This record gives sequence, structure tokens and C-alpha cells, in this order.
Amino acid sequence: MASVTRLLEWIFFFYFLSHIPITLLVDLQAVLPASLYPQGLLDVMKWYTVTFKDHLMMNPPAWFMSFVFCEAVVQLPFFPVAAYAFYKGGCRWIRIPAIVYSAHVATTVVAIIAHVLFGDFARYNGVDPPNQKERLTLVSIYAPYLVIPLLILITMLFSPSYRQEEKRKRK
Repeated sequence: MASVTRLLEWIFFFYFLSHIPITLLVDLQAVLPASLYPQGLLDVMKWYTVTFKDHLMMNPPAWFMSFVFCEAVVQLPFFPVAAYAFYKGGCRWIRIPAIVYSAHVATTVVAIIAHVLFGDFARYNGVDPPNQKERLTLVSIYAPYLVIPLLILITMLFSPSYRQEEKRKRK
């Protein structure tokens, strides 16, 4: 069981470490002025939004921008802390912050995936709405950001490595 937990900790470490540049270079393009980004990154975002018909990144609605704002203000500072804790392994102090993080992210990504699957894309002018296959492809892009936080939540709640209470010294 300890080896499974350690494998998950490595997965979580890489998830949080990789999420730092993803947030800064990709996700924040939805809320920050384009003038802050080099043309190459803007071109990559344009290619991505057109190729995968990601209307949320192309023309973000207010509710989606609020999720990205939370990612910038709440989650981004947590990423290096969590990466450190999972790299080191067995840091029980990360349990509660990881539970809060994973519950928050899973909740927001469920809303995003529901919108991708069932949302009305007719309001996006000039771009054909995604067909069912394109919607599923887009869901597969967002899915790791649901699956990994759910794995974090399950690990924090049920792994003996994180549930054990430290024995306190009696005076």
C-alpha cells in the first residue's frame, strides 16, 4: 500500500509542477490582457481554440473567467507548496489543504465538462459549435483536471499514510 501511495504522490508532484507553467502561459490568457503574452503563445492559443473548438478559452463567459481568476489567486500559490509536499512524500500537513484544493477543482471542472457536453454554443458568433465527437475530445482535454484532483481527494481521505494522527507527547 505504501508503494501505491508513493506512486500517487509522484503523480501529484508532476501534476502540480506542470500546472504552474500551464496556468501562467495558457489558462491565464482567458483573463489577462493579450499584450502580456508573446505572439507565439497567442498563436498557440488561437490554434488550440480553433482546432478543438474550445469556446470557453476562445470567448470566455463570466462564470468561466471567475474559475480562472480563482485558479490564479487561490490555486497558483498552492501549486509549488503541494509539489514540494508530494515530492517529499508523507507530509501529513498537506492533507487538509489538498482536500480543500481537490474539492474546489473537481467542482469547477464538473461544471466545465457539463457545459462542454450539454451547453448551448450557439451564442458564439462566427464559429460552428462542436459536434458530439469534438465535445468528447474537448472533455478528454479537461478530464485529467477532474480525475487527478479526485485521486488526490481519495488519497487524502482514505490512505493510511495521511489519515494517521501524529501521537502527541504527554507532559
